Amino acid sequence: MMHAQETPFTPEGPQPLVREIAPGAAYPVHALGPLRGAVEAVQGITQAPMAIPAQSALAVAALAVQGFADVETLGGVRALSLYALTIARSGERKSACDAPLMAALRDYEKEMSKAQRDKMESWLNAQALWTGERDRILSDAKKSKGEKHTAAQADLQALGPEPSAPPSADRTVTEPTFEGLTKLFATGQPSLGLFSDEGGQFLGGHAMNSENRQKTLAALNDLWQGNPIRRTRSGDGHATLYGRRLAVHLMVQPTVARRFMADPLAADTGFLPRFLMCEPPSAIGTRMQANARCDDIALASFGDRLRAILDTPMPMDPEARELQPRVLGLDPDARTLLAGFADAIEAAQSPGGGLAHITGTASKAAEQAARIAGLLTLWADLDAHTVKAATMVDAITLAQFYLSEASRLASAAAVSAEIDKAEALRRWLLDSWPHLDVMARDVVQMGPNALRETPKVRAALAILEKHGWLVRLDAGAMVRGAARAEAWRIVKRSVDVV
Repeated sequence: MMHAQETPFTPEGPQPLVREIAPGAAYPVHALGPLRGAVEAVQGITQAPMAIPAQSALAVAALAVQGFADVETLGGVRALSLYALTIARSGERKSACDAPLMAALRDYEKEMSKAQRDKMESWLNAQALWTGERDRILSDAKKSKGEKHTAAQADLQALGPEPSAPPSADRTVTEPTFEGLTKLFATGQPSLGLFSDEGGQFLGGHAMNSENRQKTLAALNDLWQGNPIRRTRSGDGHATLYGRRLAVHLMVQPTVARRFMADPLAADTGFLPRFLMCEPPSAIGTRMQANARCDDIALASFGDRLRAILDTPMPMDPEARELQPRVLGLDPDARTLLAGFADAIEAAQSPGGGLAHITGTASKAAEQAARIAGLLTLWADLDAHTVKAATMVDAITLAQFYLSEASRLASAAAVSAEIDKAEALRRWLLDSWPHLDVMARDVVQMGPNALRETPKVRAALAILEKHGWLVRLDAGAMVRGAARAEAWRIVKRSVDVV
C-alpha cells in the first residue's frame, strides 16, 4: 500500500476550488470633501457599501464640471474627466445608489428635452422658409443669364447659411457605438457622460465586439486625455471635433469585470489603467431596516448644487460648440504634495516593488489625484482658479485608495487565472487521465495545452493539493513500476485517501 503524507484538506473530502480575494480597505469617505454628505446620505438609505455611492457621486460631479476647466498636473494641463468602474454582484443595490445622485441630472435632461422639442419646431419652420427661398433664387437664375446670375449670387449670399438644428439636450448615454458617440458630440452637447448601472451591456455590446473594440478603446482613451475626436466615414469625409469631454461610470458584476480585466487589449492600450476601480466587500445580509438612516437635507443640497452647475453655461465657441475651458492651477503647497505622492508611487513601481505589477495604473495615479482635486475644487466653487493644499490631501487619499484597489484586483485576476488552470487540470485528471497517480512530467507531456510548461503545472498541482484533489506521495514511492522522487495520488472521493 502506498502511504500519503499528511494532507491539508478536511475529512469531508476534496474541496471546491475558490478564488481567494483579499478584502479591500474601507472607502475613505472623509476625503470626499463637498461630496461627502450626499454619499453618506445615500449609503444610509441603501446600506450598500460606501464605495458604490461614492463612485456615482464622483462620476456625476465629473460630468457637471469637466466642461468648465482643465487642471494643471505634473505632466501638463489635463482634462477633469474621470472614468469609474464599480464592481458589485447583483443585489448590492447599485441602481438604488445611483438613482438619487442622478436625480437632478435626469430632471434637467427631461426639461431640456422638452425645450429642445419646442426649438425643433421653430427650426423646422425656419429651415422650410430658407429652403423655399433658396429654391426660388436658383429657379429664377436658371431661367435667365448674365445679370440675373450675378443677382442670384448676391441673393444667396444675403440668404446666409442654412439654419442649424438645435443641439440634442442629452447629457448621458448608456450603450453608444463609436459612431453614435461621435455623432452625438457633433450634434449635441460637448460634455457627456457614459453612465450605465448595467455596464456589462456596454462592455459586451456592439461597440466592444472584436470588430469595433480597438477603435472604441482608442476613442475613449483620446476623450479621457481631452484630445480631439477624429473620424473618417464614407460619404461624410473626415471630421475633427475639438473641445469635447466625457465622464464614464460603468457598474458591472464580478464575472463581467474579470473578463474585461483579462482582456489584453484593454490593458495594453492603456484603457483599463485609466479607470478608478473598486470592488467593495458585500453588504448583503447585513442591511437591516432598523439601521437605515435618511438625510434629505444632504441629498437636496447635492441636487441643488448639481442643478446650479448644469444651469451655468459652459464656456464654448457658439458655432463649433467647442469647449474653451480655463486652466485650474495648483497652488505651491498643493503642487509639493502632488510631487511627493508621485515620487512615492514611482519608487514603488521599481522591480520587486509593491506596484511593479500595475505600472500602467500606477503611472497615472498622480494625474488621477490632480483630476480629483480639480473636481472637488470646482464642485465647491465653480469660479475657483487654484487647487488648495487641503483639497489635494483629500484627492491623494482617494487616489491612493483606488491604486490599492487596482493592485488588489490585479492580484485577484492573477489568482483567478491560476485557479482556472488548476480547474482545467482537475477536469483532465478526472475525465481523461487513466491512472490513479500523476507526476508533473505527465501533465507537461500529455496534459491540457495551457499547462505544457513546468512552472504552470507545478502551480496547478499545488492548488489541487491544497484543496484535497491530490495527495502527495512519499519520496521514493513506487509509481507505475518505478520509484519516484515526486508524485501525487488523485482523489476522486474521500475513501481514496489512505
